[in-house]
Amino acid sequence: MDAVETLPTEIVENGLLNGRVRLRQPARGYRAGMDAALLAAAVPAEAGQSVIEAGCGAGAVLMQIAARRPPGVVLTGLERDPAMAALAVENAALNGVAATTAIRQGDVAAGFRALGVEPGDWAVSNPPFFDDAGALRAPAEGKRGAWMADDGLKAWTDFLLKAVKEGGRIVVVHRADRLADLLALLGEKAGSFAIRPVHAFADEPAKRVLVHAIKTGRAPLRLLPALVLHDRDGAKHTDQAEAILRGEAALDW
Repeated sequence: MDAVETLPTEIVENGLLNGRVRLRQPARGYRAGMDAALLAAAVPAEAGQSVIEAGCGAGAVLMQIAARRPPGVVLTGLERDPAMAALAVENAALNGVAATTAIRQGDVAAGFRALGVEPGDWAVSNPPFFDDAGALRAPAEGKRGAWMADDGLKAWTDFLLKAVKEGGRIVVVHRADRLADLLALLGEKAGSFAIRPVHAFADEPAKRVLVHAIKTGRAPLRLLPALVLHDRDGAKHTDQAEAILRGEAALDW
């Protein structure tokens, strides 16, 4: 990204993966959290492979992938918000991966071809959770872009399907109640689904799902063991969730 964009006035720097990643992000509005950590933990890219993220924000997922994986993974992020895209560029430099990271400012709705890169080995995303503005109280302005998919979930799945080569892998984290939509939309050109439910507590329904698909894949769908984030004994996270947040564990497919 060549242009210098105006950044939010209040920026904070946070440590992720037990301090292995430094992330500058706005003090208010959308901030990277558990969803970004889970998505990064579910992308076992190898050196020389390419990862394309739709809606990269300030780069939390990409920077965590870079820290988790061997050197040489090529990262590309697309972000609609110019200020967040500028932060992603800054974070790539801050974490020493600017040479293997490209951040493009643009809209998923414009399609993958507008990105101007070749299809990759991996395409990943944490799409906005809502596409019906009447379905929830209007979010704070700083969070609207992260919450509302103005062009619908299909624009995001279309982008992801075109962003990977045949045999390439797609990983999405989303609301559990959109699982049927994700399977239907991604199933137009992908298969070999693996689904991991994510529960806040073991005795509550899953609120999130991690979905893995292979472009042109034909293997049967697999429902993997659930990930539980919290227990009720006073600990903030389960041992598995804490290990993921610290970068000491990954989510295999």
